[in-house]
Amino acid sequence: MFENVEIYSKSNCSYCVMAKNYFESKGIDYTVHDAEDIDIFKKLLVRNPAARTMPQIFINNELIGGYTDLLEWLK
Repeated sequence: MFENVEIYSKSNCSYCVMAKNYFESKGIDYTVHDAEDIDIFKKLLVRNPAARTMPQIFINNELIGGYTDLLEWLK
């Protein structure tokens, strides 16, 4: 289920911290992409042109969305 978790994140983002804490509490490895880097942000926009908030979470290359979207997806 959680083979490839990617989080596009920015500093000072409380929802980003909550998402990372969730995966850490479950012992799930994840990769963080620093969306403050313009090149990384451009790559995010290719993957999700509608991205306007952080974090943006992908699991197994499927867009989940933000932290609240993750909670809904987990239900």
